[in-house]
Amino acid sequence: MNGINATIALAKRELIRQVRQPSRIVASIITPLLVWAFFAGGFANAMGPIGNSAGSKLDAYIIPGMASMTVLFSSIFSSISLIQDRHDGFLRASLASPAPRWSIAAGKIIAGSIVALLQAFIVLLALPFVGVELTFMGVLGAIGALGCISIMLIGIGLALAWIVDSTQGFHGVMNAVLMPLWLTSGAVFPVADAAGWLKLIASINPLTWAHTAMRLALGIDSASSSQAAIAWTVSAAAAVIGAALGFIVIARRLHAH
Repeated sequence: MNGINATIALAKRELIRQVRQPSRIVASIITPLLVWAFFAGGFANAMGPIGNSAGSKLDAYIIPGMASMTVLFSSIFSSISLIQDRHDGFLRASLASPAPRWSIAAGKIIAGSIVALLQAFIVLLALPFVGVELTFMGVLGAIGALGCISIMLIGIGLALAWIVDSTQGFHGVMNAVLMPLWLTSGAVFPVADAAGWLKLIASINPLTWAHTAMRLALGIDSASSSQAAIAWTVSAAAAVIGAALGFIVIARRLHAH
């Protein structure tokens, strides 16, 4: 079995596992929508129009952030499966097969990203209800930015899942790492209006740039061509680094075993 076939087989396995756990899928969608309803309702008049879209007030501005929250939750669930595979002995069986070690990480990243993007797309469907028109290119660009977020977060999650090796401990570590990453990314507020120290943190946070790329694609925000290029470059680089981290940690740990 070559690497590509092994990756496809492992990705199918992960997709089947996640589809058989509908409660996790529902939770990943419902929670961001509830957070959106809370912020949009509680701070409905806190912001004026943003960008070029007539409906781009706070209720529209934070929907991309809610979509990325969906991806974040989904990435946590995808990474937990690595801990379950270790405890169930699946990884030991994989070592006995001709499948390359990197295919394990690749299969989980691909399957996890597919599920995460489908969930995030459902959240994006709320945009027309707040006055933002969805276009094919806009949705395509948003999915691209969300894909970068998903790959980065799942890669980081897989690396941490192997190191922690405990479902309970993993939840704590992920909340301590990923939630601050999401909260300081301008997911629910414009970074330009933040305090100076928060602006600094946001400027080096890759999620900030992914959110910027997503809002630009959807027409919710506006920026110069150079800023847009930086946003997409940083987003793509973060995805590559996150995936590489997952590949390296899993390959080294499996080799040690």
